[in-house]
Amino acid sequence: MSKITVIIAHEYRTRVRAKWFIVSTLLAPFGLALIIAVPVLAAILAGDGSVGKVAVLDKTGALAASVVARDTGSYELAGTRTEEQLAEAVKSEQIQAYVVIPSDVLDSGKVTMYSRGGSGIAFESSIQEALEPLIVKARLQKVGTDTAVIGLVERGIDVVSLKVTDKGIEADASKASAMLGYMAGFFIYILIFLYGSMVMRGVVEEKANRIIEVIASSVRPFEIMMGKVVGIGLVGLTQIVLWCALGSLVTMGVGALLAPSITPETMQNVQNMQGGMPQQSMGMAGALASSGIVLPSISVVTILMFVFNFFAGYFLYASLFAAVGSAVDQESDANSLTFPITFPVILTMLFIGNVIAAPNGTFAVVASMIPLFSPILMTVRVAATDVPVWQLITSMTLSIAGFFAAIWLASRIYRIGILSYGKKPTIREIIRWITVRV
Repeated sequence: MSKITVIIAHEYRTRVRAKWFIVSTLLAPFGLALIIAVPVLAAILAGDGSVGKVAVLDKTGALAASVVARDTGSYELAGTRTEEQLAEAVKSEQIQAYVVIPSDVLDSGKVTMYSRGGSGIAFESSIQEALEPLIVKARLQKVGTDTAVIGLVERGIDVVSLKVTDKGIEADASKASAMLGYMAGFFIYILIFLYGSMVMRGVVEEKANRIIEVIASSVRPFEIMMGKVVGIGLVGLTQIVLWCALGSLVTMGVGALLAPSITPETMQNVQNMQGGMPQQSMGMAGALASSGIVLPSISVVTILMFVFNFFAGYFLYASLFAAVGSAVDQESDANSLTFPITFPVILTMLFIGNVIAAPNGTFAVVASMIPLFSPILMTVRVAATDVPVWQLITSMTLSIAGFFAAIWLASRIYRIGILSYGKKPTIREIIRWITVRV
């Protein structure tokens, strides 16, 4: 067994058996279950909306019925109740609020809402969105606009996106794919920091305990670096696989338990609780389906590129994090030295929007080839569009070359840094460590 293999096995076994690994691996899926279950349970407990509706007092006599008909779960007619009686109903929490539509609303454009206060911007916006289309339509009718013309104006258009492939015409799921790419890129971003900083902390601890001096006496710095980075990378991959497996089981279990209690009224309550953003509570698939967005099929290439880019990004940045760890005596001293490493990752996240907007544009193509950016940006591109094979191969080749360059660079710093104690080195001193021969 080679020295690198021994170090990989040691790093892997030590960390997989650690309490933090077991606890974090088990808790993450249950955290996901809580994120899914809590809004739905709260919506179920909220009831069917019979308490807390908005009463509409319409002095025009022409708009209230349409408002209530559009959303009977949220609105009700004021009926014969006066404003004083409605105010008392608000105080006693029989209704959440009441809205007065004045007789001159078509000219003034103003309606008044009365509530207990603190309703929030989302609640006020929902009332405006419910009333505004009806008032605009009434204005058009008042000036003599033909109802057929009004209907045509209100209809709008729907763009159906299709793509031409070698197999024929297929549905284009570019919107959902872009969302998937963003989530995958952000996931890699989190993992790079999580496991990269883990490598750095491990090096700092070994240096503080003087363990590294014993290791360095029998193993070359390059072998130490390679073994440590690969070993912790395998720990990360193991945890991701376990998260996916356990998360799927927990999600299916929660879904099976909650399914009998979920009704259309429940989902409406969830949307109201989330400020009108159903994707946070219904799940991404439900939100996309309700918005008419075609759900993408995740190809094998997308999965393989995600795994490759995770390792490429992790190996590259973990090597640099390890170099920083070897240059300092304690983790608090590493903050100023990690900025040159973390800045490209943060910059990459700022580029994601441009890549999603134009995944085949010049900027997206070039940026996804640069090793410091490609682990995240190429993942986004692969999910959002069909990337040419030559670009995939070029990106992978440059990423592998970038990893070995980072390992070489880090090992040059590592060989001197692990034996340097007493003070935090400057950037100039670290550059000298890279160039000096020992």
